[in-house]
Amino acid sequence: SPSFATQLSPMSLQLAPLVQLTTGLVHPSFPSTLLNFWLLTEAQLDEIAHFYHQRTPSVYTSQYPCPVYWPSEGMTIEDKRRKLGRFIGLRGCDSPVVNGQVQEMMGWSEERIREEIRRRMDGEREGEEARGKMGGWRRF
Repeated sequence: SPSFATQLSPMSLQLAPLVQLTTGLVHPSFPSTLLNFWLLTEAQLDEIAHFYHQRTPSVYTSQYPCPVYWPSEGMTIEDKRRKLGRFIGLRGCDSPVVNGQVQEMMGWSEERIREEIRRRMDGEREGEEARGKMGGWRRF
């Protein structure tokens, strides 16, 4: 169908190969097109990161145009794909930015969250009580 061909067309975008600094070679699994990039397996992503000195830090790690931090554990295949995409220069593969307040709350315990909810609800109740005492009068 024509609409499918239109959607598939961007996937044929050719990617420029990246050469390893020490040998000048291109990794055999390096994706030649955007479609090939999206079809890389988790093992291939790890192998490519290792080949280009990103998974195992060395003196060459930071010598690449867009080096990435590649922890040995805790990354999903989506994280690995995003990091490799950033490493090879694909747009839209930057790390998600988390708002400072949200990041702080992510470390909260359940009890701390309950306390914060109680505090906010008490504040709302106090505001409602104060409005009720004024007989609905509001100052603009």
